[in-house]
Amino acid sequence: MNHSVAVIAAHPDDEVLGCGGTIAKWANEGCDVNILLMTSGEGSRQGKIGRDLECAEQARLSAAERSADFLNSRSVTTLDFPDNRMSDSSILEVVQAIEAFIDKHRPRIVLTHHAGDVNVDHRITHDAVLAACRPQPGFCVQELLFFEVASSTEWNTPASRQVFSPTYFCDISDTLKAKLTALDFYKEEMRPFPHPRSIDGVKALANWRGCSIGVSSAEAFMVGRIIR
Repeated sequence: MNHSVAVIAAHPDDEVLGCGGTIAKWANEGCDVNILLMTSGEGSRQGKIGRDLECAEQARLSAAERSADFLNSRSVTTLDFPDNRMSDSSILEVVQAIEAFIDKHRPRIVLTHHAGDVNVDHRITHDAVLAACRPQPGFCVQELLFFEVASSTEWNTPASRQVFSPTYFCDISDTLKAKLTALDFYKEEMRPFPHPRSIDGVKALANWRGCSIGVSSAEAFMVGRIIR
């Protein structure tokens, strides 16, 4: 496997929670993996203003860079859309930012959020990626996959939105440890077990997704589109 891959996520840590094991696996197999993060992930935090907020943002962006480097990603780019308020932005602006990233890196595969996540930034990112990846003649993107993010995807209810029902799996038995180590860079975002966004929770989900396909650990995706 030797393709260009784009991972487009709303917040720093979503990329590792959603597909950190796949990033490491595909990068190790020769793929150029470029990551786009839409927000700093800190703007909505209560009690953080001025210098405190600036320091928190810098720490989170540093975590994103260290995590991406550890997973052997080619690059990580962070935009400044408002955290947990992407709905305040023009959807056209969001789409155009993603289009510019895709035009720069020309990915064959794009991974992004599931449409039914509880977090509004996840849903807006999903919708904007769909618009930016319209399958026009000669378009570079041939595969579109949607990942799950612990403490957002599974908190959806069937009565509210589409439930995450995976149809595509990536065996991360050899890279689960790398994913968990990458999450340690985001330790301020992690929670104690039994919160789903705990190290034990993430590991349990990977093990369960692996059991679904007969391997020890996996990450699961819903297929948006595959062109062959």
